[in-house]
Amino acid sequence: MSKLLSVVITAFVIVSSINAQYISNVSVPDAISPRLTDEKINPSIRYANSISPVKLREYMKVLASDSLEGRETGQQGIKYAEEFITKHISNLGLSAPVPYRSYKQPVAFTYFKWADTDIFLNGERYRHLYDYLAFPDKNNSVPVIASQEVVFLGYGIETDKYNDYKKQDVKGKVILINRGEPYDKKGKSYITKTTEASKWSDDDMAMKLKVAREKGVALVIIIENDIKKILGENRNQLLGFKLNLGNLKDSILPYPNHVHVSTTLAKAIIGEKEKDIIKAREKMAKGKNRAVNLPADFAINMTKKATLLEGNNILGVIDGKSKKDEYVIVSAHYDHLGKKGDEVFNGADDNGSGSATLMELSRVLQQAVLEGKRPERSVVFLWFCGEEKGLLGSEYYAEHPVFPLTQTIVNVNVDMVGRVDDKYKSNKDYLYVIGSDRLSTDLHKVNEDINNKFSKLTLDYTYNDEADPNRYYYRSDHYNFAKKGIPAIFFFNGVHKDYHMTTDDIDKIEFDTMAKRGSHIFHLLWELANRPDKINVDGVIK
Repeated sequence: MSKLLSVVITAFVIVSSINAQYISNVSVPDAISPRLTDEKINPSIRYANSISPVKLREYMKVLASDSLEGRETGQQGIKYAEEFITKHISNLGLSAPVPYRSYKQPVAFTYFKWADTDIFLNGERYRHLYDYLAFPDKNNSVPVIASQEVVFLGYGIETDKYNDYKKQDVKGKVILINRGEPYDKKGKSYITKTTEASKWSDDDMAMKLKVAREKGVALVIIIENDIKKILGENRNQLLGFKLNLGNLKDSILPYPNHVHVSTTLAKAIIGEKEKDIIKAREKMAKGKNRAVNLPADFAINMTKKATLLEGNNILGVIDGKSKKDEYVIVSAHYDHLGKKGDEVFNGADDNGSGSATLMELSRVLQQAVLEGKRPERSVVFLWFCGEEKGLLGSEYYAEHPVFPLTQTIVNVNVDMVGRVDDKYKSNKDYLYVIGSDRLSTDLHKVNEDINNKFSKLTLDYTYNDEADPNRYYYRSDHYNFAKKGIPAIFFFNGVHKDYHMTTDDIDKIEFDTMAKRGSHIFHLLWELANRPDKINVDGVIK
């Protein structure tokens, strides 16, 4: 499960047509009605019961071994995992997707790091991450940008109601701007004419940067009141790296280079022109622009290093019988955190457990096919790379689907199903269920129904609560399907002290419990692949 998205504030709010507060209770199986065991009534019983703890252990012994070096996307260890999984589905006889004639969907990632960056002002050196911040993936690599003058340009806004660029030629220049927009004495924006801010105040600064590029600005310096807060919110990206989808090594960004500076550095740039700046701001408070030219011996070097990583999503298909062009996608990510020095992050539970479960589900469903019980719909087994980098493998698939999203009826996602958390130490027969009712009440009902008929697990919806601070709904690969309007259900065993630690090893996996969960998931995918009608989508993406 991706830790990177633990504080994501998503632009999408998925609203149930029945209730905006999604189910968050605990569903205990009906103790009165007996478990169905007659294979003649439902053939899925025999196949679900054949989900094997022994087989799961065999898969996990490879996936979570030190030899795979933590399965980090783009590294050698995950390539061994690729070959292991593809050999498994090839030996089973699963179909490869037609576009690739291979079980692998290539996915490229690029990450950027600063090779060299400093600001020099009037003979003084200012340091990155202390005095200013610059995001390498949002800036072009430039050996040096130098100027004997910085132009204070207010808010960097250009509209017919307020225009900081009026009568200003800033081509090739360095400009200094504030966040936000001007307001009058009554607290009304000069742009919206209300107390509501316009899009010019958006945190991403995209509109301001776009205009600056159109004007030919060489560098935008953004004054920040709390640069430590920005560093804290983006620590992983600024101190480490952020993977971006695609081969972007030679790409030119649509914005000018820009940096975020502390108020201390901003004051140093302003220098003796502070009174002029105060007067300019007074003008802006009246809705009038006023630029101030600031004499400054300014230079910044912004040389960055781009590294290309290449990974693969893995797909194996069992073609449907009567509804071959309708797809049930069962997914898990097979990447993890790799190694740091000699320490290997084996990721047995996260997500060797989900990956192994898919391997076993594919084996059992293919056995049903060989015995003449092919599902009505096609079932796609899909292992994602790049999940730990921000759900990137699934994001790539959702943007470049191998099978039409309009014909994809559901995603069943399996991420961490091999352990037991503290809450359920005395009751191992449980699963946390996330997302089942967010886009389809049918999906939720189907899952509950098969549990009461066959599995008899405790289904815990605690983490499905819209107000859940963990926000797990947004932190695994199913979310990239849900964003496209495809109903998705996510199975999870809860967290433990070994999450994203080197101690997440195979000796802590409970294979009998894992097999019971796998049996439940098999019953669900069997029902979804064989029921006469597609599940109804009655939720709305907003």
